[in-house]
Amino acid sequence: MGNFAANEGLSVFVILVWLGINAYLFVEFYRRFLVERWFYTRVLLGQALPWARAPAACLNFNCMLILLPVCRNLPSFLRGTIQCCSRTAARQLDRNLTFHKLVAYMIAFHTAVHIVAHLFNFEFFMDAQLNRNSSWLPFVLSEIGTDDNAAFLNPIRTNKTNPTIVMFTTIAGLTGVAITLALILIITSSMEVIRRSYFEVFWYTHHLFVIFFIGLVFHGAGRIVRGQTAASLKTNDPQVCAKQFDNWGKNGSNCAVPEFAGNPPGTWKWVVAPMFLYVCERIIRIYRSHQKVVITKVVMHPSKTLELQMKKKGFHMEVGQYVFIQCPSVSRLEWHPFTLTSAPEEDYFSAHIRIVGDWTQELYEACGGDKTEPQDAWKMPKVAIDGPFGTASEDVFRYEVVMLVGAGIGVTPFASILKSVWYKRIQNNQDVFTKKIYFYWLCPETQAFEWFADLLQSLEGQMAEKGVTDFLSYNIYLTRWKETEAAHFRVHHEAENDPITGLKQKTLYGKPNWDNEFTNIASKHPGTKVGVFLCGPPQLGKSLEKQCLSHSEADVKFIFNKENF
Repeated sequence: MGNFAANEGLSVFVILVWLGINAYLFVEFYRRFLVERWFYTRVLLGQALPWARAPAACLNFNCMLILLPVCRNLPSFLRGTIQCCSRTAARQLDRNLTFHKLVAYMIAFHTAVHIVAHLFNFEFFMDAQLNRNSSWLPFVLSEIGTDDNAAFLNPIRTNKTNPTIVMFTTIAGLTGVAITLALILIITSSMEVIRRSYFEVFWYTHHLFVIFFIGLVFHGAGRIVRGQTAASLKTNDPQVCAKQFDNWGKNGSNCAVPEFAGNPPGTWKWVVAPMFLYVCERIIRIYRSHQKVVITKVVMHPSKTLELQMKKKGFHMEVGQYVFIQCPSVSRLEWHPFTLTSAPEEDYFSAHIRIVGDWTQELYEACGGDKTEPQDAWKMPKVAIDGPFGTASEDVFRYEVVMLVGAGIGVTPFASILKSVWYKRIQNNQDVFTKKIYFYWLCPETQAFEWFADLLQSLEGQMAEKGVTDFLSYNIYLTRWKETEAAHFRVHHEAENDPITGLKQKTLYGKPNWDNEFTNIASKHPGTKVGVFLCGPPQLGKSLEKQCLSHSEADVKFIFNKENF
């Protein structure tokens, strides 16, 4: 229970507060449309009226939130501001994309409810015009305002039309269609299968959010949903006059013809602040992207991993941070996130880029990766950098005991951490709060070890020379192998150095028994908080998070942190 509270307590609280606000807004605005002002509107529309307006209020609230988690600079700023006060609160910022998705799902849900309710509303509006019976109150209400549209209740002013025409000839209808189409495209293109295989589709369709927000702001400008005015309520009390509609406005009648007006548009009040923040965010990104970046070195690793070493004036980073990289010669619109693999102590910053798609392949070729001869520096493509931005790994040196778990290319943030450890503890003899690091690297193929093995060999040699071999324990796992490779491993298993990595520490085969690993660490470090940092697939994240929650031996708390960008 203690581990659950430490790992998930604040997250659960935030989600419950968010759900509570949604529930409150829905109930509050549902009740607001049950008062006398909306009595005659409900005569026309029934319960579809509050069912349309309540989700609209929730939409305003969630649309206010949806942009905030994807303002890259805002979470980085908040992380730096609050992590000195609350490490638990700072860790919630690493779940910004998860919250962004939850808010998006809520927007989709309330949009669906809002649309269905309004489809009924338009049918009711149309029926009131088609059933031309002067003894039927909905028809009488629909005829109000024929001479002066300022007082009408039914936005469909004639029976010689249909809801489809009204939908495409009114502000509410046109903006509603635009908003819905934009939302459908954004959500469908966000599915993981599309995002992984066709990132450009995901990237471009997500920018339809501009159309979505413009339509959202102007959606209520037509004031289609109208209620009785305050002045009219004094001359026409619905509770009394609804049954006397035949005598409305006649001499001797106490009931005047009711007048109606729509509420002024209010969505802009909800979204203007986050939209302003997002515009400022984009301005900062544009400014930073125009600062000159120099590629000082390009390394082509055998595992088809491209290493770019770069310099940029005024660039400062922390361990585990990431940047967005754009290469104009490849695409002027695409920006891709990459973890920084250099240490803050180095005079350059670097990123390791695995060649797995069209964009990375074209960058690989632009940097001369497909050529055998060395490339001149002036032939290197221009690149733009946005960042750096913070991640969970920034907190690694705030824990006395640390577990680093990387899968495949997911080891990149830990390259920065291990390099920084080497500079701080081994080269400069600095005293750091972290006393023990357990490093786990899981790879499905032997080639993936090549680019990172040099760093581990250097660390291994330096630690042995300085006599601090107990500071870092590392376990490398090969999760898949061929029969020919297995025979080679058996022959060289007794060699001093590992046949795959060249390290003295032997490579392990298969997958770690996480239950045993967590139990062993808990027994060795009683009474401590162990920071568990993962950069890898969701399935591995679920497994590690489960272990963090279930292990509490010797009063140990495992705090789970996952890279999320």
